[in-house]
Amino acid sequence: MAFRRALKRTALVGGGAVATAFGLSQLIEYRKTQRGLARLAQVAAEAELKVPFIDELPSRQAQLAALTNTEEFDVLVVGGGATGAGCALDAVTRNLKTALVERSDFSSGTSSRSTKLIHGGVRYLQKAIMKLDYEQYMMVKEALHERANLLEIAPHLSAPLPIMLPVYKWWQLPYYWAGIKMYDLVAGIQCLKSSYVLSKTKALELFPMLKKDKLVGAIVYYDGQHNDARMNLAIALSAARYGAAIANYTEVIHLLKKKDPQSGREKVCGARCRDVITGQEFDVRAKCVINATGPFTDALRKMDNQEASNICQPSAGVHIVIPGYYSPDNMGLLDPATSDGRVIFFLPWENMTIAGTTDTPTSVTAHPIPGEDDINFILREVRNYLSPDVEVRRGDVLAAWSGIRPLVTDPSSKDTQSICRNHIVSISDSGLVTIAGGKWTTYRSMAEETLDATIKAHRLSADSCKTVGLMLEGAKGWTPTLYIRLVQDYGLEKEVAQHLVSTYGGRAFDVAKMAQVTGQRWPIVGKRLVSEFPYIESEVLYAIKEYACTAIDVIARRTRLGFLNVQAADEALPRIVQIMGKELDWSQEKRTEELEAARKFLYHEMGYRSRSEQITKTSEINLDNHEVARYKKRFHKFDKESKGFITTVDVQRVLQSINVHIDENALHEILNEVDLNKNGQVEIDEFLQLMSAVKKGHVSDSRLAILMKTAEETLDQREPVSVDRSGGGV
Repeated sequence: MAFRRALKRTALVGGGAVATAFGLSQLIEYRKTQRGLARLAQVAAEAELKVPFIDELPSRQAQLAALTNTEEFDVLVVGGGATGAGCALDAVTRNLKTALVERSDFSSGTSSRSTKLIHGGVRYLQKAIMKLDYEQYMMVKEALHERANLLEIAPHLSAPLPIMLPVYKWWQLPYYWAGIKMYDLVAGIQCLKSSYVLSKTKALELFPMLKKDKLVGAIVYYDGQHNDARMNLAIALSAARYGAAIANYTEVIHLLKKKDPQSGREKVCGARCRDVITGQEFDVRAKCVINATGPFTDALRKMDNQEASNICQPSAGVHIVIPGYYSPDNMGLLDPATSDGRVIFFLPWENMTIAGTTDTPTSVTAHPIPGEDDINFILREVRNYLSPDVEVRRGDVLAAWSGIRPLVTDPSSKDTQSICRNHIVSISDSGLVTIAGGKWTTYRSMAEETLDATIKAHRLSADSCKTVGLMLEGAKGWTPTLYIRLVQDYGLEKEVAQHLVSTYGGRAFDVAKMAQVTGQRWPIVGKRLVSEFPYIESEVLYAIKEYACTAIDVIARRTRLGFLNVQAADEALPRIVQIMGKELDWSQEKRTEELEAARKFLYHEMGYRSRSEQITKTSEINLDNHEVARYKKRFHKFDKESKGFITTVDVQRVLQSINVHIDENALHEILNEVDLNKNGQVEIDEFLQLMSAVKKGHVSDSRLAILMKTAEETLDQREPVSVDRSGGGV
């Protein structure tokens, strides 16, 4: 009893205070006990729950039929992001008859466009301490608890990540160290791993790309990282397995209302919905409706009451993806003091590097576009803390996206950087429940609070919350070495098997079973969509089982190809559309439409700029006389007849002379990237424009530029040495 009383007194202080009170051995024993109790609670909760669809998920058509034919649901959730899916999972596991509708795809908005971190918020803790803001302190403490839970319930999709904070002034070292240590203390028993200080030498050893000048040392702390869109989908699919009727591409046209016989006031009792794909309209009736629409919160609130004032002030956050060699494989970096005071993260993710984010006021849109100014701001900041040896080029941006954060704020506020990410739960006079604000990490606790308020306000008969420790889709059966079984049992490549296990967890075997035989000695099964990424064709088929309806769903959320490399996604699209078209019986017109829509998505929302657009960003050729002469000499090695242009025939002739063979179709593609006027040939001016764009960093990894340079160097090595140069010979 004394132990429990003392523990209660120190609970708000964190693990450091507990350690001081009881000593390290008692703290370790306490942590083991707490984890054991949490595991017992989870096992007990899962034992009570029925899983109607444990083997096979109902099809989207079956889900729509359930929405249409069910007389009345207890809860209708509007919005399929992390919070909406979390509300649906919380509701259905409380034994409430649950429905969820999403007008686009699950996680198509903010929830797929995050920094990919599961974190408490280091900078929010700093503000909480500096401003003595207890509310922000509690928000950080809650987020750290949820961080631990999320890492526990979806280990295949998430993992701890060390993040380095470089220090360039001696006085900053104790200041940052104190702040990071406080972060550990607030996490208490749920601290992932203690932070530590590094010397300059050790910091450069772990992060060799770091700028050396004036570097004093570094501090490393731990947060979590996840695959955000897949995590969102795992929550939604878990809700479906427990019996929730969920449907993407189902929009709310207007809310249904009826008069309350007791008060005489109108009450929300469901929604008129439309299947976006077929255009069919139907009513979904429910005892209560939960508005979990993120940035679109106010639009649904105004459906309920046209006079409702706005409670959301959207803020845009832009991220860019650059090649993986920009960062170590397992070490992130945080720059807490950018030129304008914003925080920049620099993180390894899916073998690439993410850099971001910006924080600027924006208007609400379903299709946010990353601005060139924001992309260049991030690139400038990245240059500030990377070694001069690392040339940060605009052409290295493989993808970029903008996510809209649904910040809860006073409508008159203009400074989105100072707004707290706290959430609010409100219930209108007509009974519409709104959950707004918050952050990705706290989706589960937000859902729990929302359902608690909903059950109380609408007098629903429900069980207690069961989502703490409740394993998500794919988590059961996952182990760190599960991929070995896939390699051994199915003959998949190691990289592909690791990807499948880290994406689908225990369900990876279902994807492997659908994979076709390659006809090669190795791998035996699993044909890749594009050579440099581990995504395979059977994932497209499995995506349809996971309610993917469009090619965009596959490249953006079922796989993350569109977020990792837009050109690779563009290359994969024809095959993806072909597979989906066959499975879903699309007409040729529908296939063409899907291909065009997906390419439009890549172009606008994923920052895709074609090679030719990067080359022609400015018509000015920024080369000095020496460079022009050098590149003309290179060009004329291919243009032997001095025509002023080269074709695939010219290039093929040179390549054959140095025993290099390239497929003719591939060669056409290589030249087409530089053929700006699309006349089937590359003129000398187009080549000089390409080399100017390469020099300015607008273009990187140009296949033609590298091919011609390599060929020139090989030819130069083969040229006979003149007698004069050899001194007359001996």
